[in-house]
Amino acid sequence: MTKPLSEHPALQHLLTLEHLPRAQLVALLDRAQHFAEGADDRSALAGTAVCTLFFEPSTRTRMSFQLAAQRLGADVLSFDASTSSTSKGETARDTLKTIEAMGVRGFIVRHKDDGAVAALAAVANAGTALVNAGDGRSAHPTQGLLDMLTLRQAKGDDFSRLKVLIVGDVKHSRVARSDLHALRALGTGEIRVCGPRSLLPGDATLGGCVVSHDLDAALEGIDALMMLRLQRERMDEGLIGSLDDYHRDYGLTAARLRRASADAVVLHPGPINRGVEITDEVADGPQSRILRQVGNGVAVRMAVLEALLRR
Repeated sequence: MTKPLSEHPALQHLLTLEHLPRAQLVALLDRAQHFAEGADDRSALAGTAVCTLFFEPSTRTRMSFQLAAQRLGADVLSFDASTSSTSKGETARDTLKTIEAMGVRGFIVRHKDDGAVAALAAVANAGTALVNAGDGRSAHPTQGLLDMLTLRQAKGDDFSRLKVLIVGDVKHSRVARSDLHALRALGTGEIRVCGPRSLLPGDATLGGCVVSHDLDAALEGIDALMMLRLQRERMDEGLIGSLDDYHRDYGLTAARLRRASADAVVLHPGPINRGVEITDEVADGPQSRILRQVGNGVAVRMAVLEALLRR
């Protein structure tokens, strides 16, 4: 039986799911499920100030974190780099330290550069907690957690029985990396990855995965699919021929989905490029869990903020 979070060593920051102990990951999922079922604790972070420190645009992640913090009773500040002193040359470190000096204890940070959130965590005061809300191609740990929560709700706790397929631009995806870390930690029976050779990493990222460039073959017998968003600039970079070509070879249609298990579920981190990586029929169909992912994002982020900031 998994120990509750209170019996695990306290997390100081959540920067990545890589090397996070399985028991601690499961405890976070258990707590998130508690919140997903409607539990609320507006006294948990009463008197605690939390700042969404975003140096990169975001809608659903920022809103999800803000709502999660509010439901725990925190005071929430929103930082917009486009209208802040960073546009005048202030460094991210100075921005963090300035806001920290106001008594803010929690920072939810999104940044375009790999390792940027870890660098800020290294200079934060003792008692300050940082959550990585996505940095470069490195990690998006709360997205990985909400994906696992959504899978667990659909398929149960025993990931060793599951065949999970990740499709698309893994090379440039921080979501895919966090999902892979979590799937491995939970002992997933088989992890398949499919995409064009130009969009798959050539390093150790896919270690232990079954790699394919044929989506029809990769779909056979799959229990869950994670479709990744294709950034349109990949076409300008020459990594794919055209959006139509990509959809023909790697787009998920209702006909293709029939190759998977009859009760397979479809996930997507959003925003969706309809008609590119996924069709309307699938995105809005009975096997889609895309909106469930969005709802679970609030519950997961409540669990993470509570674990980091409740004292």
